[in-house]
Amino acid sequence: MKFVDEATIHVQAGNGGNGCVGFRREKFIPFGGPDGGDGGAGGSVWLIADEGINTLVDFRHQRRFQAQRGENGMGRQMAGKSGGDMLIRVPVGTVVVNVATDEEIGDLAEHGQRLLVARGGQGGLGNIHFKSSVNRAPRKATPGEPGEERELKLELKVLADVGLLGFPNAGKSTLVRAVSAATPKVADYPFTTLQPHLGVVRIETDRSFVIADIPGLIEGAAEGTGLGIQFLKHLARTRLLLHVVDIAPLDGMTDPVAEIRTLQKELEGYDPELLQRPRWLVFNKIDMLAPEEREKTARAIVRKLKWKQPWYLISAIAREGTWPLCLDIQRFFDEQKAMAAEQA
Repeated sequence: MKFVDEATIHVQAGNGGNGCVGFRREKFIPFGGPDGGDGGAGGSVWLIADEGINTLVDFRHQRRFQAQRGENGMGRQMAGKSGGDMLIRVPVGTVVVNVATDEEIGDLAEHGQRLLVARGGQGGLGNIHFKSSVNRAPRKATPGEPGEERELKLELKVLADVGLLGFPNAGKSTLVRAVSAATPKVADYPFTTLQPHLGVVRIETDRSFVIADIPGLIEGAAEGTGLGIQFLKHLARTRLLLHVVDIAPLDGMTDPVAEIRTLQKELEGYDPELLQRPRWLVFNKIDMLAPEEREKTARAIVRKLKWKQPWYLISAIAREGTWPLCLDIQRFFDEQKAMAAEQA
């Protein structure tokens, strides 16, 4: 199924039913009085997060959603039936924005979470409500209120604990394949990953984390160059960033230090908060260097960058160093969980 992470839809809640003007007419009751019932309420439109859905592709085909209208009131003080709600299922991690105001309405981050996006109109009042001592036969009823109508923008941000960051062909997809059961496309040309892939890394039965392979970024990504801002947003929910770097570029001309600084600049341009998030350097493709050169090369890069956070040497394709990296990631999350429990 094609991955789609943005969609615009039009939602229309149901109008309320009209109130009824009616009078009781029965044999031997000449002055029965008013008995018009109220109109039913219109149905509302709800979004529901469903973990069984992982893309917004269905909204490319259906863009308009309308809840049922409330039925009109009837005689004998019978109220009209309320309209049925419209329930729209969306992937977990969907952010909902009102197009007219550019205001975020809600964030559906948990399975089963519901969000009211358009409220149905109230039903009108029947003429029984307007009876008084001076007006025994009112011929007045109110119409139902219109339901809310909105244009909504849906944005899907993947839910992952770890986000892989790096230039094309740094080996991010290979790393995801090496540590999880996910199978993103791998090839020897850039931009093989055109959509985010999620993989579950299971350390033990009850200890695991989710890793996201984000498509490769290039200079100008924060302004939309290349795959750009379309995928930078998927880093928003991650708790840890792994900056994957090709330690031995085949062309011999690429400077890993310059690449790292370029992506730091792109992160800052998109959202400065991402730079404050824990970010580890992962030097990939160490199998392309002689064993005695690997740590020496990595230390030279770390020294030039004045890097203060953890860094690792791995070969994703040979699965060398990947397990110690996963263990440290799990330990990092375990420590975060313990700290949160202490502060609670």
